Amino acid sequence: MKKLTGPKKIKTAVFISGKGSNLNNLIKFSKFKNYPYSVDLIISNTNKAKGLKYSKKYGIEKKIISYDKKVKSDKKILYFLKQKKIKLICLAGFMKILSSNFVKKFKGNIINIHPSLLPKYKGLNSHIRAIKNGEKFSGCSVHHVTSKLDSGKIILQKKVKISKKDTAFSLAKKVLKIEHLIYPAAIKKILN
Repeated sequence: MKKLTGPKKIKTAVFISGKGSNLNNLIKFSKFKNYPYSVDLIISNTNKAKGLKYSKKYGIEKKIISYDKKVKSDKKILYFLKQKKIKLICLAGFMKILSSNFVKKFKGNIINIHPSLLPKYKGLNSHIRAIKNGEKFSGCSVHHVTSKLDSGKIILQKKVKISKKDTAFSLAKKVLKIEHLIYPAAIKKILN
């Protein structure tokens, strides 16, 4: 009797620079049968990224590529992606800007999660800016990556209420909770 196998999962690389909570979350979701991706490579621009510990925990290959020479770094990363047959890149707190050449080479298969309701508050310090401007809501957006910072087509967004007592820190915690819900959902949406 022929063994039944599920649909093949899309090989994915996650790029990080920090704690890696979204990375950990994406790995956990990738283990579910109904999530159409697998995390096969972790790339970081720094060996100080705490999220690199998930490489060991889950047995996923990691590569640390310092971004001091962008063109050289891009070539190295593209080589590793090709080697692992990566089809999707998820940026999860990756604090470097990919070159437009790199983005072009990966043709619309790079997504990012950003802690604001884009197009508002692109770039850094979005929580501080949202509070300072007296916004009633903030949230997060998963979007396609283009060569323009935080400007690609939005896949999913979710909002949270900003309370009068919120600080950038408390708002970041609230937003991170919903990031963990919508990032895997956004991947599922684009791959199904």
